[in-house]
Amino acid sequence: MSAQPWIEALLFVLLLGIYILTVAGNLTMLLVIRADARLHTPMYFFLSNLSFLDLCFSSVTVPKLLKDLLSEKKTISLEGCLTQVFFMFVTAGTEAFLLTVMAYDRCVAIRYPLLYGQLMSDGLCVKLVLLSWALASLNSVVILLLAVNLDFCGARTIQHYTCELPSLFPLSCSDISISVDILTCSTLLHALGTLLPILFSYGRIVATVLRMSSTTGRSKVFQTCSSHLTAVILFFGSGLARYLMPTTGSSLDLLSSLQYSVVTPMLNPLIYSLKNKEVKAAVKRMLGKCSY
Repeated sequence: MSAQPWIEALLFVLLLGIYILTVAGNLTMLLVIRADARLHTPMYFFLSNLSFLDLCFSSVTVPKLLKDLLSEKKTISLEGCLTQVFFMFVTAGTEAFLLTVMAYDRCVAIRYPLLYGQLMSDGLCVKLVLLSWALASLNSVVILLLAVNLDFCGARTIQHYTCELPSLFPLSCSDISISVDILTCSTLLHALGTLLPILFSYGRIVATVLRMSSTTGRSKVFQTCSSHLTAVILFFGSGLARYLMPTTGSSLDLLSSLQYSVVTPMLNPLIYSLKNKEVKAAVKRMLGKCSY
């Protein structure tokens, strides 16, 4: 963080604004989807879970960051640091799996529209969300064990705004080579295990679209999938840049982390609401009811 108070004050106002927009946007999505019976479909069930995840993901880091910007002494206990590491991996990992599930949902809806309700039953949707949480939690426990076994001595100044493992490793006086290799392998496996199914799902979608004779049908498919693709690119692009690139302590590390942990949770509800006619119509209906 900057040592100049005016810069920290400016950052505080900016990040507070982003956090308020994140909370307001995602809570609005949750309320709209729950209140409108027309949105009680698998697609919006997954979208409501994404909004809940974005609320959790942003809340893991931003409140502590805002507190630090107002404090002269910016400290965190080792236990608090490891807790932050764990919940960051749980929420981010679950979001990665959920984005994969959402791609599969769109693939089924476009390829098998008449069987969509049967194939994507309520029970299956709940199981897919629970599986996403379970796999991410298991991965987070493995990652946390890497940090728990580290010894820290000497300087304990984290050159970052959160307790991310790439920023913690340089502070350890233990041999971190194996831990770095395990983290890299875990990140790659997680990325491949989520990105490859997304690419496969969109490959099937593209094949289906190319067989369509109706221009209107193609346009509708594009509108349905463009929001999800935008969210995938924003989340995976900045997340992989942070965990696969060497940690340098530069502003690029901070920017990539801010992108996927602070900015993306704010943008997701905007992406889905601005590009989705059904969500916009539901918001209007809800506002109409509130005005009476």
